[in-house]
Amino acid sequence: MKKILLGVTGGIAAYKAANFTSLLKKRGYEVKIIMTENATKIITPLTLETLSKNPVCVDMWHEKAHYEVEHISLAHWADVVVILPATYNIVGKIANGIADDMLSTVIAATNKPVFFALAMNVQMYENPILYENIEKLKKYHYHFIEAAEGMLACQDVGKGKLEKEEDVIWEIESYFLAQTLEGKLKNKKVLITGGPTEEAIDPIRYLSNRSSGKMAYALAKAAVAAGAKVSLISGPTHLEKPRRLQEFVSIRGAREMYQEVESRFETCDIFVSCSAVADYRPKEYSPIKIKKKEGDLRIDLERNPDILLEMGKRKSHQILVGFAAETNDIEENAQRKLEKKNLDYIVANDSKTMNQEVNTVSIIKKGGSKLEIQEKAKEELAYDIWKNIL
Repeated sequence: MKKILLGVTGGIAAYKAANFTSLLKKRGYEVKIIMTENATKIITPLTLETLSKNPVCVDMWHEKAHYEVEHISLAHWADVVVILPATYNIVGKIANGIADDMLSTVIAATNKPVFFALAMNVQMYENPILYENIEKLKKYHYHFIEAAEGMLACQDVGKGKLEKEEDVIWEIESYFLAQTLEGKLKNKKVLITGGPTEEAIDPIRYLSNRSSGKMAYALAKAAVAAGAKVSLISGPTHLEKPRRLQEFVSIRGAREMYQEVESRFETCDIFVSCSAVADYRPKEYSPIKIKKKEGDLRIDLERNPDILLEMGKRKSHQILVGFAAETNDIEENAQRKLEKKNLDYIVANDSKTMNQEVNTVSIIKKGGSKLEIQEKAKEELAYDIWKNIL
């Protein structure tokens, strides 16, 4: 269980520390909290004590039942320190070596990763002094989660809004999980396809499948977190675009996806084909809606290009990774696909996991070795897949 020390400052976004703490606890983290005196004017320590199930520390000088140098013990206890919201004031304090309360003292005393989730007025956010302080702290390996744009508490519109709590957690988890990849994806050009394709019958109807794109998006997130330059080519999904992609390309049909992959394949280092590409498309497209008539409707289908097969023929230096979602004889079908398409790895799974949050997979390597990974959340599984194909 990871241990997170949360520092809550006196920015108006301090109230969001409640939801942030609740989300961390639901994900299995142990949470301890330090609040500044100003933060207690916005949200009560009792609220955060109730949610974290731990006492909240505010005063450096409160009486303790036993002797303990608390700012040192908290600094040692944490796996990571998160400042939320990170105000202009706290960034300035740390950048200039000021440690005049419990929170700033703990930050000064810790050698663990420290994340500042920035939130403040847009004019403060754009102040060059803040920029200089952030750049200074980055040189000492402090981490910063940029603010989002939107309507601020002061009614100004601009950058300065605290990033979504879920995205702050993703940044922290990405940091932990990326350590397992040991820099092996740093600056690699990674091309990923994900989601379903749609093959139009008429302006209203199309042929498609149940792919959600969740596994591909998780692989893209993990690769970005590990320092790769990621291009994600995605069919239609309801997912939020991963952060910090080098490129996001939205497509609909298989032929469109083929063209986008073909134009980027030569320069990529790793190609991960995680999309559920339609094998067939209607031979004829009706430009107007097909009306219902008596009797049956016949639609003739023709083959779509096999993207992975074609890239396997062109492979030079690239690592090729395919996915096989099967209903039966899963590993046998995956092995045939790996050999036929000249892949380096194939990830095989039961098609029942489509649209699910978890997956169980077998990673089969060219040459026959195999690794089974039992049921895991897809975002966590993505790191295991990267670790094993690298």
